[in-house]
Amino acid sequence: MGKKIIINIILSVLSLNLAVSQEVVIGLQSNPVISDNYIKFEEAKDLAADTLDLPFFDDFSEAGIFPDPGKWSDDFVFINNTYTGDQITTGVATLDALDNTGRLYDGASSIEFEADHLTSQPINLNLAASDSIRLSFYFQPGGLADIPEENDSLVLQFYAPIEKKWYHAWQTTGGKYLAFKPVVIRIDNSRFLHKGFRFRFINYASLSANLTEPSMIGNCDLWNLDYVKLGKFRNDADTVFHDVAFRFPHRSLLNTHEAMPMKQFKQVALQEMTSSIPMHYRNSDIIIRNVTRNFEIWDMYKNSLAKSLSAGASNVAPKTNINDFADLIYTFNSTTDDSALFRITSWLITDNFDPKENDTVIYYQRFTNYFAFDDGSSEGGYGVNGLGSRNAMVAYRFKSFMEDTLRAKQICFNDSYMNANQRIFDLMVWDDNGGVPGNVIYSQEKALVQQGEAINGFHTYSLKESIMVDDIFYVGWKQRTETFLNAGLDINTPHGGKQFYWINGNWKESSVNGSLMIRPVTGPPLATSINDVPYRNRTTLHFYPNPASDFITIDDEEMILSGEIYISIVDLQGREVIKTPLAERIDISSLHDGMYIIIASRNGNPCGYNRLIKTR
Repeated sequence: MGKKIIINIILSVLSLNLAVSQEVVIGLQSNPVISDNYIKFEEAKDLAADTLDLPFFDDFSEAGIFPDPGKWSDDFVFINNTYTGDQITTGVATLDALDNTGRLYDGASSIEFEADHLTSQPINLNLAASDSIRLSFYFQPGGLADIPEENDSLVLQFYAPIEKKWYHAWQTTGGKYLAFKPVVIRIDNSRFLHKGFRFRFINYASLSANLTEPSMIGNCDLWNLDYVKLGKFRNDADTVFHDVAFRFPHRSLLNTHEAMPMKQFKQVALQEMTSSIPMHYRNSDIIIRNVTRNFEIWDMYKNSLAKSLSAGASNVAPKTNINDFADLIYTFNSTTDDSALFRITSWLITDNFDPKENDTVIYYQRFTNYFAFDDGSSEGGYGVNGLGSRNAMVAYRFKSFMEDTLRAKQICFNDSYMNANQRIFDLMVWDDNGGVPGNVIYSQEKALVQQGEAINGFHTYSLKESIMVDDIFYVGWKQRTETFLNAGLDINTPHGGKQFYWINGNWKESSVNGSLMIRPVTGPPLATSINDVPYRNRTTLHFYPNPASDFITIDDEEMILSGEIYISIVDLQGREVIKTPLAERIDISSLHDGMYIIIASRNGNPCGYNRLIKTR
C-alpha cells in the first residue's frame, strides 16, 4: 500500500532502479519535537486526579505537544497545529505510526499494526442511563499528511470498571473522506455506568509494502481528533458548541520570513514588517456573539511591554469563520544588532460560559543569526531520487540585505527507516543567475546526513571557510547517490518559487507544496573560548526574564554548534554557585538577591555570557 504523501508532480515509486528522477515527499520516520519533550509529560502525569467528574472536555488548544495529563493517561498522540488546515479550534490530537518518543513503532510493518492510543483518565460515570450521557468528537483522516487506506482504521473503546475489560464502541476506516466529521455516541449500558469508566482511541496503521528503499518509509495513516466532549443531558444531534475560539495559531509578523538576523531586519524593516495582525476565529454557536479582540507584544529580553492594541468589539454571526486583520503600526526594535525575542499574544473577550483555554494564542518572533522561511515543524520528508539523480542538486533562494558573512547552514534531515539515509552529500552555495542558481561560490564534499539534537531537529554544518554574501544567494546540496536524502519539509509554509532542483543539466522550480527546512547562518562565528576575542565582542547569552526571582529561560536556539552545553552562574567574588546542563528552565531560587554573571560553556569552553540580576 502506498504510504507516501503524494504532492503535485510526485509519482508512486515502484522500483528505484527503474524510476525516472523526480521529487518525492514522504511522511516522517521520527518526530524530534516529541522525543525532546517526553520526560516533561511523564513528570506531569503523576499529578493527575484519581477520578474526573463530568463534564469532560478537551479541544487540545492548550500549550504543549502531549495531551493534558490531567485528562489523558497516556502520551502517544501528538498535539499540534500543523497536520491540518481546518481544525475547529487551535490544536488537534494526531494519531499516527510514531510512538511517544517520536520514532516508528518497533512492530511497524506493511501489515496493519496497533499504533497510537489516546486514553482518558478514569471518569466518575456512576449515573443513571436516563441522564442521557453522550460522548462526542470530531475526526479527520490524513489532514495535510498521509491519508489512511481502506483497511487502516480508527477505533473507539469503552472500559467497564467492574469487569476490568475494554469493549468495542465505534470504528471507521480510511479512504472515504477528508474533512472533519462529527460523531455522537450514547453511553447507557450499565456495565459502563460506574466510577472508573474510561474511553480510548486507537489507530491501526501499516507501512508501505514496497520496502526496496527504506529511506522512503515514513510516518503514515494519520487521524486528527478535535473537540472531545463527554457530558450529561445531551442528545444525538448535540454538535452545537456554545463557544467562540481561535481556529489557527499566530504566524510570523514579518512579511516574508519566519526568522532573520536583527541587523538584516533593520535594513528592510519598512518592507518586512507587516502592517496588520491576522485573526482567525470562529463562532460555533447558533446565536450572534459579541467578541472583543486584544493584542500585546512583549520584549522578552528587556522583560517589558513593547506594544498593546485592541481591534475593538464586533458581532459575529452564528456558525461563522472570521478571517480578519487588526491594523498594526509598530516595528520590532532592538538596541543591538544581535538577537531579539518578542512574544505576540492575542486574546478574545467572550461570554463567561465559553471555554477559555482556546481564547488565547501566542507566537514568539525570533531575531537571531539565521534566515528561516519554515516554521520549525516538519510534516514530511523531501528528496530527489531515481535514475539520473546521482548528481542531483537542491537549492533554496535567500537574500542578504547587506554584506554579511555566511558561516554555516542548518538542515533538518529526518530519521529514516533502518537509518537508510545515513549517506554523504556535498554542501553547496550558489550565486544568482536571473532567478535560478548560478555559479558555485562554495562547495564542501562528503558531509554526512545527521539529525539535530535541538528541539526542531536541525543540524548545523559549519563551513570550513566563511564566505561573503550580498543580495541573492542559494544554499543546498548535491547528491552522491540516486536515492533521496529525506530532508524535512514544512508543508504549512509555501516556498513561493524559492525552491529549485537540478537534474540532467537543468534547474527546475520545485512543484511540491511546502518549504525545505534549510537555514543559512550568518554573522561572526561563535567563540570557542572566552579569551578568543576582545571582551566587547564576546557572544551575548540571552535569557529571560531579567531581573528574575525563581527561574530563567535560556534562548537555546543560539547554541547552534555541536557539543554538550553547561550553564554556570558565578557571583561577583568569582565563586561558581550553580552549574547545570542546559535545560529549558534554570532554577535560581536558591540564590541570594544581587548581581551574577551567567556563562554558557560548550565542551568546557565558554561560548556566551551575560549579567543576571536576582530579585525576590
